[in-house]
Amino acid sequence: MAEPASVEAAAAVFRRAAADGLRVSIDRAGGDIVLSTARLDRILEHEAGDLTATVEAGIRLSVLNQRLAEHGQMLALDPPGDPTVGACLAGNLSGPRRLRYGEPRDLVLGVTLVLADGTIAHSGGKVVKNVAGYDLAKLFCGSHGMLGLVARASLRLHPRPDAARTLAVPAATAQEAARIVRTVRRSTLVPSADEVCGGRVALLFEGSERAVEAQLARARALFGGEEDDGSVWTQALPRAEPAQAPAALIERIRSEFDPQGVLA
Repeated sequence: MAEPASVEAAAAVFRRAAADGLRVSIDRAGGDIVLSTARLDRILEHEAGDLTATVEAGIRLSVLNQRLAEHGQMLALDPPGDPTVGACLAGNLSGPRRLRYGEPRDLVLGVTLVLADGTIAHSGGKVVKNVAGYDLAKLFCGSHGMLGLVARASLRLHPRPDAARTLAVPAATAQEAARIVRTVRRSTLVPSADEVCGGRVALLFEGSERAVEAQLARARALFGGEEDDGSVWTQALPRAEPAQAPAALIERIRSEFDPQGVLA
């Protein structure tokens, strides 16, 4: 087990593993060396005016959002459990709110990476409008640690909503549920999430008190239904997307950076 407290220390672990022909797994069993990101858990920068933050990979979503809430902001990822930011990026994990805010690859602006040979690489930047260099940040989203370690990430934030309310609309069949979802997405309604669960279509509306009340009234007029206490979202299935790059490209990159099979 290796628990580096800095990017440089993590790079040293990978260099040693590459030199010895050892496999490294990140935050899970399976490698000759298990690298834990538990000590890489700091918020390095928070630019509240720009709605951006740079954090280390090991920080938990709950901890990050608790700190951001002090400034009325949030990282709009809601996968089940309480994963680290690094796990969210490596697995491209998201939850119901991805409908409105997107998945991790839509929220990551830049990354600091440690490749299989211990090379430290940087991609992207710390602002929303950034076109510098290859977009390795999106390539690493969903790569499950195959290409290296995401050690730091710069992230796009969103204002924390003043209100959040859920409308549950009965749907007797899958066809009826699909019709409701299609109607919502073609209307002027702007839900943060929609989910088909237990014979109902749940619609989450977030924003100011006035805007949420208006959206809820409009949705109720269209579909009927009853307001839910929000517990439906705890039943939502996790969302995880595969790497965005074709499998052949990933294998080619892996063969170039990892000729000895160092990465697990």
